[in-house]
Amino acid sequence: MPRTTAHRTAALAAAALGPLLLGLWAAGPAQAHGAPTDPVSRVYACSPDGGAPSDSAACRAAVAANGGPFTAWDNLRVANVNGRDRQTVPDGQLCSGGLPDYRGLDLARADWPSTRLTPGGTLRMTYVSTIPHTGTFKLYLTKQGYTASQPLTWDDLPERPFAEIKDPALTDGAYRITAKLPADRTGRQVLYTIWQNSSTPDTYYSCSDVVFPEVAAAESPSPSASAASAAPRRPSAGPSVSATPTTAAATPTAATTPGSAAAATPASGPVASASGTSGPSAPMLAGGAAAVLVLTGGAALVLRLRRR
Repeated sequence: MPRTTAHRTAALAAAALGPLLLGLWAAGPAQAHGAPTDPVSRVYACSPDGGAPSDSAACRAAVAANGGPFTAWDNLRVANVNGRDRQTVPDGQLCSGGLPDYRGLDLARADWPSTRLTPGGTLRMTYVSTIPHTGTFKLYLTKQGYTASQPLTWDDLPERPFAEIKDPALTDGAYRITAKLPADRTGRQVLYTIWQNSSTPDTYYSCSDVVFPEVAAAESPSPSASAASAAPRRPSAGPSVSATPTTAAATPTAATTPGSAAAATPASGPVASASGTSGPSAPMLAGGAAAVLVLTGGAALVLRLRRR
C-alpha cells in the first residue's frame, strides 16, 4: 500500500474513532462521584480528604482491612441494580455495597466518626457530587435496638425509607437534602443512603454513623418529683391531704357572722359542704335558746310586780 494511502486510512480511522474514544474517556470520571459529607459517611471520613476523622482508630482499622486508602471515596457504586438492593448487596456488606475495594467499611465498630442528630428534628444532608445526575435518594435509619457491634444487615433497616427525594438540584457541587427524622431513635444508629441514578445505570451506597441523645434518661423525673406525683394515687380512708386544710380554713370564716351571704352560699365540694353544716350551727342554736329563756323569765317577773 502506498505511503499516502496508508496515511489517509489512518486519518480516516482516527476521525471515526475519535468521538467514541472521547465518549469512553468522559464516561469514566462522570460515573465516579457521590457521597455524603454531612452527616459524614464512613467512606469520606476515612478518605485522604476526610481531615481529622481519617486518623481515628476506626478509620485506621478500616484502611488496614481494606488493604489501601479510600482515595476513590466518591465511587462506591454498583451498576444495574435497578432497585433490587436487598437482592444485590449481601447482609453484612451494606456499607461497602458488596464491593471488595471498600470492604473495610463493613467493620462492626461503635467508634466510627459520627454526627449528632435530634430525634424528630430536621436532617440537612450534604451529598457532594461533581456532575449532576437525575435519580432518587432513599434514606433509611436503623431500627431502635440496632447494635453497632454486629455487622449491618437488611433486617436492621425498616422495609421502607423514612424519606425519598427525587431529582434534587446540584448546587455548589452538592445535593442538599432536607427531611424529617424519625422521633423514636436514641443512641448510636446508622443513616443508610441509597442513590439510584436514572440517568446512569449506577446505584450509590453509603453509611453515615449518627448519634441521638438518650431522651429517656433526660426526661426521668427526680426522686422527689416521683414521690409527689405518686402520692395522690395511693388509696386513702379519709379526705385527701390537699382538700382538708382548704375546707377547714374556709368554713369558719363563712359562718361566723350569722345571716351573712357567705353562710348561705353552697360549698364548692362535698367535703367542704359536710364540714360546713355541722360545726358552726350548734353554737348559734344554743345562743338562741338562752335568749328565749331570758325573755320568758323577764315577762314573768313583770307580771308578778304588777299584781302587787
